[in-house]
Amino acid sequence: MADQPILQFAPFQSAVDEGFWQRLSSLKLNKLGIDESSIHITGFYAPCSHSQVSNNLTLLAESLPPEPSEQPSMPATIRGNRNRCSVPGILYNTNTLESFHALDKQNLLKEEANKIWDDIHSGKAEADSTLLSRFLLISFADLKKWSFYYWFAFPALVFDPPATIIGLRPASQWFSPDEAESVSTACNAWRSSSSTADVPFFLISIDSKSRTTIRHLKDWKSCQGHGYKLLFGFYDPCHLPNNPGWPLRNFLALIWSKWNIERVQFFCYRESRGFADLMLSLVGEALIPVPQEWKDTGCVPKAVGWELNRGKKAPRCISLAKSMDPTRLAISAADLNLKLMRWRALPSLNLDILSSLKCLLLGAGTLGCQVARMLMAWGIRKITLLDSGKVAMSNPLRQSLYTLDDCLNGGEFKAIAAVKSLNRIFPAVEAEGIVMAIPMPGHPVPSQEEDTVLDTIRRLDDLINSHDAVFLLTDTRESRWLPTLLCANSNKITITAALGFDSFLVMRHGAGPFNSAQDCIPDSITDISNDVANISSKDIDGRQRLGCYFCNDVVAPIDSTANRTLDQQCTVTRPGLAPIASALAVELLVGILHHPNGIYAAAADASSGESGSSEQPLGILPHQIRGSLSQFSQMKLVGHSSNSCTACSATVVSEYKDRGMDLLLQAINHPTYLEDLTGLTELMRSASSFKLDWDNEVDDDDDGDILEI
Repeated sequence: MADQPILQFAPFQSAVDEGFWQRLSSLKLNKLGIDESSIHITGFYAPCSHSQVSNNLTLLAESLPPEPSEQPSMPATIRGNRNRCSVPGILYNTNTLESFHALDKQNLLKEEANKIWDDIHSGKAEADSTLLSRFLLISFADLKKWSFYYWFAFPALVFDPPATIIGLRPASQWFSPDEAESVSTACNAWRSSSSTADVPFFLISIDSKSRTTIRHLKDWKSCQGHGYKLLFGFYDPCHLPNNPGWPLRNFLALIWSKWNIERVQFFCYRESRGFADLMLSLVGEALIPVPQEWKDTGCVPKAVGWELNRGKKAPRCISLAKSMDPTRLAISAADLNLKLMRWRALPSLNLDILSSLKCLLLGAGTLGCQVARMLMAWGIRKITLLDSGKVAMSNPLRQSLYTLDDCLNGGEFKAIAAVKSLNRIFPAVEAEGIVMAIPMPGHPVPSQEEDTVLDTIRRLDDLINSHDAVFLLTDTRESRWLPTLLCANSNKITITAALGFDSFLVMRHGAGPFNSAQDCIPDSITDISNDVANISSKDIDGRQRLGCYFCNDVVAPIDSTANRTLDQQCTVTRPGLAPIASALAVELLVGILHHPNGIYAAAADASSGESGSSEQPLGILPHQIRGSLSQFSQMKLVGHSSNSCTACSATVVSEYKDRGMDLLLQAINHPTYLEDLTGLTELMRSASSFKLDWDNEVDDDDDGDILEI
């Protein structure tokens, strides 16, 4: 016996699926709280199925008990799965890392070993052989950092002195050809039956005619007295050719304790492609010494089994922050649609440009709410909303970021409430709300308030300069004038969306006048009259510069809210209008960002072949989109910049550069000043002096001329 080598077992190895940690986190947050009571869990393993790789004991999401809310939907552990032999386990999850390290690990291991020993002597292990492979897991879940500290133990009763090995070789060499064929057939039948497929310990008897029968451990007596060969079989997760797997240790303890067998022939069942593989499987003969203390029924054997971490007795730590933090999960889920676009439909989609873009939304009403949500859907994360109003009772039905709670106690400021809502919808959004009223022409400023208004203007200018794109989404025409001027001066991408009762306008402003060829400032009435036929300027490529929201106006913006009835003061529109206009506004921005010429991109209309869908991945890039719900129609129009524009012309922008705040105060307090500055006053005076003589005779050959302005 002294010359015989000690029987050495290949330790069990663990593997934990991310789903297990996700469910443990949920269980900790929603049910366990600070309760550190033990939790019954289930591990899974299967026989080795590859000559180079051992199978692990695996924990999955369903290894944990379901939460109350999951009872109807969470799948229960189903017996009979050939690839999932269920193994009972116990989990101790601590509240702190200090408690984790302070656990009495040796005592916990001993408690589980005692359970195995009791199950052997009570007969439970014969009825349910999975009890022989009980395991233990201790853990600490750091849910702030989404890090998990854990340590597995696979308790194994220790023979003292240890068992020795008499012989161990491949099963194909141990059995005769007839026996090998019979054993393979019997094992395949055992593994194919739903009642035995996941029963990991069994008895193999081979009669004199090489017929093989496989039985449960509880059928031990029926195997006696026939003179048959008897082997003790188990599902071996180990692939090593010279070592049986860890489950054999407690199996040998049961064999000696229950049946008093000292010389044991064991069968390490392994398979390949779902069938018994006797080349990979092992048959061995072990000699079990007689541990004197085991004869004492009150004695409990010593136990080993803590899993090593890279050869050392130490816990493991895994960080799943990238996949488990709800914010990061939200980002991953939100970007899924955009990333799938790049697979086939839109390979050129630039997600980096979108994610880094900073958008300023002037107005957090019906349009602002919709635009903000559309921006997030496109992967734009940095959004600033500016508005001075409060949420009214009439708002939540039309303005999608608000609820009834936002209306209570006089209403919360829209800009603040909108940001809170955006963060609830998508925690990763970098949203900021600014409560500010935009100074407007036609709304005179008292002298005592001039300093406050000037500070507001400076702050608005700083906001525009610190963002990449600006959306003009305010209710009144005059509230768009100052942002339009500041954006033209800074050459910012500017998108306007405006609503009527059943019509809308969505447009992109052209580049600023000093980022292209300067407008020619008219010096005389003759020059003004000539400009009627050619009212636009040229850009750096010789094309006509695209106009802004005010370029078609022949009057300066004034107070549009004074002396108005309630229906004229409120934005009365058909409910479906704002979502349509908002979506088009955001799509227009994305189109600009992906056009090689950006803000300088030429406009496309229905008749032009320029910027066609065949040239740009996102299709054409129009200047203006005018839609009508009453006709369910849309038109793509082009409006070029005007030398007399009160907002973006070189005259006004140049004057702003020279005079700064003085110009703005004068324009706010005296709107007609803008008409005088740009020549609109002189233009209207000259237009009113025109005398037209109508020729009543009609030339039949003349189809008539259409004057386009």
